[in-house]
Amino acid sequence: MNSLGRGPLLALLDAYAWEGEFSIRDKFHQFVATEPRCFENDCWAGHITGSAWVLSRDSSETLLLLHRKLGKWLQPGGHSDGESDTCAVAMREAREETGISVELASPKIFDLDVHRIPARGSDPQHLHFDVRFALWADRVQSPCASEESQAVAWIPLAEVVNYTSEESVLRMVRKTLRLRRGEATPRP
Repeated sequence: MNSLGRGPLLALLDAYAWEGEFSIRDKFHQFVATEPRCFENDCWAGHITGSAWVLSRDSSETLLLLHRKLGKWLQPGGHSDGESDTCAVAMREAREETGISVELASPKIFDLDVHRIPARGSDPQHLHFDVRFALWADRVQSPCASEESQAVAWIPLAEVVNYTSEESVLRMVRKTLRLRRGEATPRP
């Protein structure tokens, strides 16, 4: 567990400036600022999760996994487990869920998403406040599925739409393509 507290994540959220995404940034900021247990998995108001948008070095492909419980192609990611360094969480989850080595493409947040998790077992319905970081990986690495996934695959960005209709994944594809074309930067 990391004892950095909420300050570093609040600073990253303050720097998040994707056009048209200020309301979600503000929602995250409000949650983190007011919920002292935001990194704990049993904080049922919601909790912070970390995800990895893993890209090939030329940004032409992304690494997605077929989530075992959800049956959907998604980016690697998971619970903070009390860790307040959300970037470290994203990198850990990428390694654990794909079996490959990754490195940080940027220390800035790449994407934010809030999604509802239905009640399961003794866990009530709650929100995941998912903080996503862009990571690099060498395409020559062969990913392998973990117990949390049925499959892991490098997918060309142009073909992601054939694997998932999840808007949050498609939004990250659009952001990546805009960056590749020089049409956007994550922070003006």
